[in-house]
Amino acid sequence: MLTLLIRTIILYFVALIAIRLMGKRQIGELQPFELVITVMISELSTLPMQDIRIPLVHTIIPIITLLILQVTTSLMQLKNEKARYILCGKPSILIEKGTININELKEQKINMNDLLEEIRLKGYYNLEDVEYAILETSGQLSIIPRTHSSPVTKDDLKIISTQDKLPVTLILDGKINKQSLKYINKNMDWLKHELKKNNIQAIDEVFVAIYDSKEKLYYQLKERNVNQK
Repeated sequence: MLTLLIRTIILYFVALIAIRLMGKRQIGELQPFELVITVMISELSTLPMQDIRIPLVHTIIPIITLLILQVTTSLMQLKNEKARYILCGKPSILIEKGTININELKEQKINMNDLLEEIRLKGYYNLEDVEYAILETSGQLSIIPRTHSSPVTKDDLKIISTQDKLPVTLILDGKINKQSLKYINKNMDWLKHELKKNNIQAIDEVFVAIYDSKEKLYYQLKERNVNQK
């Protein structure tokens, strides 16, 4: 029992020192190669605690090796653009000039609900307020708002308004959400009428349609044409 306790303490400090030497990034900010090394170090540290027959040196040496690899790859991606692209990838533009990049969403395996959730978490409730949405290599979503939606100070405001309605998705990938229609006290006839007003004859032409907090219908066709009523 004492042996197991001592081994656990030693491995804890070895793993802690290795992670600290990697830098001060939070888990959500790790680059792919950094995340891989972090997971591998955690796995290596647990094996000798489960099986005391494994010599500590068989764990410490791989951890040190991984630490050296991490430092080496970090220096490579700092000094070489090509290496940085291979190791970290490049940011993905999910919304460009107010237009959702449907192909990029599919490539990154992100659905509209996930995108809308991330945008709300950033403090933007309407898609029309977003000029650019960029998925960074760390997995974080960066938002560049339209000019009229940029944050302002209290001195810039004469009237302070509140967000009193929650935007709801009415159409997603050509399919109508009837529960959302019911939530905003609208029906199918109203939706079809609104679409026809914008020269949209078939619902399956619509990639996404959202009734936003300003009671406007924001929509985007599958051909990536954007408009809002």
